[in-house]
Amino acid sequence: MRSRVRKSAHVLERIGLAMAGAASGLFVAAHVGSSIAALTSQGFLLIMMIAGAIGFYLGIDTPPLAFHEPDGDSGSGTKIDTAEFLSAVGTFFAALSAFVSVGVIVLREEPHIFWTVMIMLGWVIGVTMQIIAGAIARARAE
Repeated sequence: MRSRVRKSAHVLERIGLAMAGAASGLFVAAHVGSSIAALTSQGFLLIMMIAGAIGFYLGIDTPPLAFHEPDGDSGSGTKIDTAEFLSAVGTFFAALSAFVSVGVIVLREEPHIFWTVMIMLGWVIGVTMQIIAGAIARARAE
């Protein structure tokens, strides 16, 4: 019984993360689409939402790398967990881009096109890093 409750809670958590990613993609797409005419379409909105959902679903809450004490080596045995690093940085970029997009929308600002492109790139790079992190973490867990 306890295992079922735990699994159900984990599924709900992952669905919530996917919905947060989709909302993030929607906010960035709404801002970018309002500034760049070529990206004003329902297809663009849908692609951004799907990518955000996949990125947040896979890239947040990745299984960590097993911890091993260095054998007599102080510092040489430490290893950067690539999946954890990509997940953290990717989540930061995606969330920052979404946050700035919401700010621009709510405050009715019209930033220079350079900043709009940087917001878009930050979000795309962030979500891509999350997807890669999730793939790495799940591949090594098998």
